[in-house]
Amino acid sequence: MGALDSRFAEALRRIESQGQLRTLRATAMGTGGRLRRDGRELLDFSSNDYLGLSQHPLLAERSAAYAAQFGAGAGASRLVTGTSEAHLALEARIAAFKGTEAALLFASGWQANAAVIPALLKAAPGAAVFTDRLVHASLHHGCAAAGAREIRFRHNDLDDLEALLAAKGAAAPARIIVTESVFSMDGDCADLPRLAEIARRHDAFLFVDEAHATGVLGPGGAGLAAAAPGGVDLAMGTFSKAMGGFGAYVAGSRLLCDYLVNACGGFIYSTAPPPAVLGAIDAALDLVPAMDAERAQLATLADRLRSGLAQLGIDTAESRTQIVPAVVGDAARAVDLSRKLAERGLLAAAIRPPTVPPGTSRLRLALRATLAPGDVDRLIEALRDCL
Repeated sequence: MGALDSRFAEALRRIESQGQLRTLRATAMGTGGRLRRDGRELLDFSSNDYLGLSQHPLLAERSAAYAAQFGAGAGASRLVTGTSEAHLALEARIAAFKGTEAALLFASGWQANAAVIPALLKAAPGAAVFTDRLVHASLHHGCAAAGAREIRFRHNDLDDLEALLAAKGAAAPARIIVTESVFSMDGDCADLPRLAEIARRHDAFLFVDEAHATGVLGPGGAGLAAAAPGGVDLAMGTFSKAMGGFGAYVAGSRLLCDYLVNACGGFIYSTAPPPAVLGAIDAALDLVPAMDAERAQLATLADRLRSGLAQLGIDTAESRTQIVPAVVGDAARAVDLSRKLAERGLLAAAIRPPTVPPGTSRLRLALRATLAPGDVDRLIEALRDCL
């Protein structure tokens, strides 16, 4: 027995008693919004594969072609021998996609958020950091890693942000505002034009996590930062959701990216993304700008789902995107509802604290453009039966 095994066991018992025990389950992704788990086919309302690109043949083909041409791995970190012409060319494509001067590749959105915030605060020691209360855990982790005390404003309450900036930001040597453009658990959006205007008036740096907007919203799927041209200082996004592959990016000014190459530990000390990952990203960037029909389909499906849930008396928070929470409150109830839907061939993941605030446990319903209106109707009818 290991030195801490008894403590691990006690911690797991405590987690289970709170209805929060999590386990790993093998899943085989399919097409048309279907997958297989535990020997059964399920209609998938839980994945972030919003455009269905994870199974697109072009991504698979180009990923294989890059691996065949450049090998299985990058071999080193970017500052040693890990930067190839393919890395540089792809970063130029990402910058053009986002309408910025430059971009950098990261292994994941978590890595980017957790590593970039400490790097920013290294350049601006003592900066006041203002975060939306509901930003992703990786952003909170980045602040904690930097030793920064977050000044949290009420979710999407920009009047509250302004008041906090006036009260606690004026005397600080610098100010950083951190938000998401699409919030991953509630499916609502930040008002980026107003945030950009607030940041300008308070001389604040605006950091926006575009993980769940990239590919889905904005012109050509480039994200919501386009709604505030020149107003977002740093946009982070991922290729593991609507873009169908893996990895993340940071986009901004050339000066910002040059600084991160020299100061961001998560970039400096990580092995460069492998060629196969680059190939999938490159293919996604070919496809996504022309997928307006799929984006329209997603919006239509989301409206249909919100309408159906409203008729059942289920709270969908302020969702305006392809992410539609069905908030049921109690954690045990959310887990039970998820189980009953699975018995009916529908996968709807239960999300519980600490991922969401206590009392707001929910089914996080994530739509895909490969679903049909009848699939949404089937989910609504199953929920009606279960409730």
